[in-house]
Amino acid sequence: MTIEAKKLAERFPGDFLFGVATASFQIEGASKADGRKPSIWDAFSNMPGRVYQGHNGDIACDHYNRLEQDLDLIQSLGVKAYRFSIAWPRIIPEGTGPINEKGLDFYDRLVDGLKQRNIKAFATLYHWDLPLALMGDGGWTARSTAYAYQRYAKTVIARLGDRLDAVATFNEPWCSVWLSHLWGIHAPGERNMDAALRALHFTNLAHGLGVATVREEQPNLPVGIVINPMHVYAGSDSTEDKAAAERAFDFHNGVFFGPIFKGEYPESFLSALGHRMPQIEDGDMATISQKTDWWGVNYYTPMRVSHDPSENAEYPATINAKPVSEVKTDIGWEVFPQALGDLIRTVNARYELPDCYITENGACYNIGVENGEVDDQPRLDYIADHLSVTADLIAEGYPMKGYFAWSLMDNFEWAEGYRMRFGIVHVDYDTQVRTIKNSGHWYKELAEQFPKGNHKTG
Repeated sequence: MTIEAKKLAERFPGDFLFGVATASFQIEGASKADGRKPSIWDAFSNMPGRVYQGHNGDIACDHYNRLEQDLDLIQSLGVKAYRFSIAWPRIIPEGTGPINEKGLDFYDRLVDGLKQRNIKAFATLYHWDLPLALMGDGGWTARSTAYAYQRYAKTVIARLGDRLDAVATFNEPWCSVWLSHLWGIHAPGERNMDAALRALHFTNLAHGLGVATVREEQPNLPVGIVINPMHVYAGSDSTEDKAAAERAFDFHNGVFFGPIFKGEYPESFLSALGHRMPQIEDGDMATISQKTDWWGVNYYTPMRVSHDPSENAEYPATINAKPVSEVKTDIGWEVFPQALGDLIRTVNARYELPDCYITENGACYNIGVENGEVDDQPRLDYIADHLSVTADLIAEGYPMKGYFAWSLMDNFEWAEGYRMRFGIVHVDYDTQVRTIKNSGHWYKELAEQFPKGNHKTG
């Protein structure tokens, strides 16, 4: 039974912000237009065997050429905020060097278009599309990339910052560090702990440099970071599995939350891997741990781990434990809404955290258009159930300030290409026709219960 949108709305404060989210590489296309140069994802996508059926971001949702129509689409959904990311390769195509004014012009039009429609602009500075040219210096394994990022951030905020409502330095560093440099599933496809440890520290450093830059350029612009923390459940009540869950927490969450919100890496992590970390220079941790105004949580599914008994198991020495729920999305992720609540309670108990937005939440169901509509009831139920958990958290006193559905539209789903669909709007990739799904219509009904859009960020 679907939760009624109007009844659910009654459980949220009047200034709660409902929005939708996207990312540049996933929707923009126009990969060679107006001075843009390749990112690491352009290269990765075009390498055989890296992305499903060799799909790439050359066209994606053609958002670059359909900006006005897509902004009208966002407005039609009744939401009061749009979370988007800015493509570094459009702004400074070589990563360092000349600034590309045409790239900045595009985001000028985007932000102005949001303002004209009374939609708040939540920008993410980095959502994984590192300029390919920076790989010549080692990409995120090079300290110099943190300073290249700092200049890029300054360039963007100087141009757009006066009209943004909030800015995030990074999206999901867990993915761009571990998934990209340790497991090789994402660009640049490294499979190397030493590379990953360097990427970890230099990403954290870049975040801190970014916070400082935003403050210098626009002191009143709320700045934060979007993290995808794992809520880690032990596979059993055994002492070994509980210890494994603690190590997993430190490895997957603590290496970001610790430096950013406490100014330190977790002890268990440093004991195991500290000798392999790059040099942490004087002032690094103070830079990384500058106060933020907000943080974003991206949540989809829980993590369940058991102790890895094998002799040569590398820290955190865990193996996957069995899911508890039999319900899975089409990408194979366990549906377990209560983990969102457990996660928020856990990280708030361990760290002093600012206001929180759910910056991504949604579900992959590959349901097509039939008779002009998309009956994606499982997605609708997923969103409703997770919003219900969010309302519970607000009732408990947690500072949950907004919710962004992932995603506005079906798009390039990274290594999964175009076969996995997360949108509340269906995209026909042959025709680029957009069709609002039933989940989108339901979300519109919910968002329209909050007509004023008088939310204050930060």
